[in-house]
Amino acid sequence: MEYKNVLTTCIYCGCGCGLYLETLDGRITGVWPAKTHPISQGKLCIKGWNASGFVYHPDRLKTPLIRKDGELVEATWDETLSLIAERLGTIKAESGPNSIAFLSSAKCTNEENYLLQKLARAVIGTNNVDHCARL
Repeated sequence: MEYKNVLTTCIYCGCGCGLYLETLDGRITGVWPAKTHPISQGKLCIKGWNASGFVYHPDRLKTPLIRKDGELVEATWDETLSLIAERLGTIKAESGPNSIAFLSSAKCTNEENYLLQKLARAVIGTNNVDHCARL
């Protein structure tokens, strides 16, 4: 058996609290606050204490889905990303960049949210960006 505590950042808001994911044989078994972290200082809110709850949830999607003939079917990441790029390019060409909006997730890091807004503004050409990272 291999036991580890992995230092990471909480995924639930922009505060950036530090926590340890307790793992046993590579599987998350618990969450502990990082006592010396400059933001959280050994404390976690209820969301932080449950930060790993979604990882093994049975409803979590693990493979991209594409709608084909009205049905959602599993697809590869390459197929999915190609379809997204093609569809965004078509919508932008036909209706303009401001016909596209981006909504990010609180489960993304601040860095990932930053990259999404860069994609929206620099590549697509829209300022229509929002997120649900609220406390």
